Amino acid sequence: MINIAARIIKQKKSVAITFMILTIICTFALFTVSVNYDMKDYLPEEAGSTIALDIMEQEFSGGVPSNRVMVKDVTLQEALSFKEELAAIDGVSDVTWLDDAIDIKSPLEMADAETVETYYKDGTALFLFSIRPGDEVQITNAIYELIGEDNALAGESVNTATQQTMAGKESLYAALLLVPIIIFILVISTTSWIEPLLFLTAIGVSVLINMGTNFFLGEVSFVTQSVAPILQLAVSLDYAIFLLHSFQDYRKKVADPHEAMELAMKKSFSAIAASASTTFFGFIALSFMKFEIGSDLGINLVKGILLSFISVMVFLPALTLIFYKWIDKTQHKPLLPSFKKIGNAVVKLRLLSFIVVLLLVVPAFLAQSKTDFTYGIGEQPESTRTGADIVKIKEEFGESTPIVLLVPKGDIAKEEELVHELEELKHVTSVLAYVNTVSAAIPPEYLEPSITEQFYSENYSRIILQTETKNEGNEAFQLIEKIQQAAHERYEHGVYLVGESVTLYDIKKTVEEDNKLVNLLTIATVAFVLFVTFRSLSIPVILLLTIQTAVWINLSVPYFTDSPLQYVGYLLISIIQLAATVDYAILLTDAYKEYRKEMTVFQAVKRTVDEKIFSIGISASILSSVGFILWITSTNPIVASIGLLLGRGALLAFILVVFFLPAMLLIFDKLITKTTWKANYYKEQ
Repeated sequence: MINIAARIIKQKKSVAITFMILTIICTFALFTVSVNYDMKDYLPEEAGSTIALDIMEQEFSGGVPSNRVMVKDVTLQEALSFKEELAAIDGVSDVTWLDDAIDIKSPLEMADAETVETYYKDGTALFLFSIRPGDEVQITNAIYELIGEDNALAGESVNTATQQTMAGKESLYAALLLVPIIIFILVISTTSWIEPLLFLTAIGVSVLINMGTNFFLGEVSFVTQSVAPILQLAVSLDYAIFLLHSFQDYRKKVADPHEAMELAMKKSFSAIAASASTTFFGFIALSFMKFEIGSDLGINLVKGILLSFISVMVFLPALTLIFYKWIDKTQHKPLLPSFKKIGNAVVKLRLLSFIVVLLLVVPAFLAQSKTDFTYGIGEQPESTRTGADIVKIKEEFGESTPIVLLVPKGDIAKEEELVHELEELKHVTSVLAYVNTVSAAIPPEYLEPSITEQFYSENYSRIILQTETKNEGNEAFQLIEKIQQAAHERYEHGVYLVGESVTLYDIKKTVEEDNKLVNLLTIATVAFVLFVTFRSLSIPVILLLTIQTAVWINLSVPYFTDSPLQYVGYLLISIIQLAATVDYAILLTDAYKEYRKEMTVFQAVKRTVDEKIFSIGISASILSSVGFILWITSTNPIVASIGLLLGRGALLAFILVVFFLPAMLLIFDKLITKTTWKANYYKEQ
């Protein structure tokens, strides 16, 4: 390490210039990386809805009519004219209205009332249609121009367009709030006005390089785009703080700044490497998720941690030595008081801390597994046009979620029987199929293709159902299972379902499978790193129990507050919180282990808490700030959920590491001594 450090220091200007050139290149490259807002693209290829969508795209020209436009004060003829205008917009297809379900030339009173009111009620018409993927923003803008302010637009593609429009604004807003807060936290935690800028520059460079190198991936998910850069910044700032604090310590002992940096790099390397390793291996577990939003985020975070580590160990020393005179010139007195009496209070409260956490851990563990979950993007706030339009349509027509059923073509009698059963299912408001819209008595080959192509392809018959359930939840998922059962009773093979609720049903099944595997991998990899770091059987268990308890308490809050939790956010944060906050426990335990060799267990705990609470508090406050700002600024429920859980989780981890972990170290000191290789702990005479 000394030889590498010496070379970096000797070539400091070349190193700094190289990193700045890479940063500029990657900054331009990041604008070429596209962002994918479609959650169904991240389902595994073997998922039922993924296979079904591929088959439907091959067999039929249109998609699932998952969007709705409501137009007020129109006659039947005016509604038909509007339908033509809507269908004429480039990118709009499969426009469906009342005339596709019944013959509107006959009096409406003679038709099925439920079917009529699905599409037309009190002079208000509701149209269903598809939007071409990839062009949601342009197409929805064109529809808004057509319908004006008085009418309403909602649907899956509309939500995607809203997310795309808001994402850039929200990221900028988050950055404008976050950077001043982080600078403030760093300023009050250092003794130089210039040091915080060096921290942020070193990590900021690694963030930009990470985002730019996504060029080789082609695209990233909306979760990765929103969360990864800010999370990378928050998690890896510690590395820069470790190095510069070590450098400042050696400046007091060594006259030559270059020699001080060389020694600082050598001393801090193992601590930074251990901290980065736990985070690195924790995030690797995300890469094993079948639901590929997790693996997409995992790859970016793993890459980001590695780049942050390189930037801190290579770029930051070079940058610091170029500007160290500025650090000297901008020194100021410590802005925060001393924390020397905290350790004594922690020792006195050890039994209370231990008992309180033991009383909480079992209820928290059980509660976090009983929370009600959601799986989709969710609805927009009513303060937005999208959210207000959803409310207007629901007030008039209620919930409406379309499902497309594909069955093998050929057996008209079997198809007619299936359609009749589907029409009788609870929560199904209308069924559009050839046998009930045209006629089961008329052979399809006798009619024009323009009439039959929406129902029949070369191999499949398409049946479109409108349901009154939400796009997810027990009712929606049970209905999907009933539709599948009804179709499978008649067709042994070749039954496929497509639709937003079907996608969310598959996401639910996929992420529930991911949960066990990914959590097990995270705990196993972090435990291995802890075992190697501390060479102990008991210390990894104590540290993991401390952080995992904080995770369980954090994830149990939605259950006790009776608020549903976004499952993707729940799954990601259960890994991210463990990987990101276990560093607090490592920092405290590593210092404790060294002091324990020189003094009694009580003295070691007091001194460790007094000396390390400040560093842990700074790290936790930065990570918590990042989380809460993501929660405040994001309208995307997944991102907001991750933010809230991260903000609360960082605070809980801080509290447990400062109070519960020392209590564990005090209570189990003899066990730790016996199960740690070459502990060499101090023994009282």
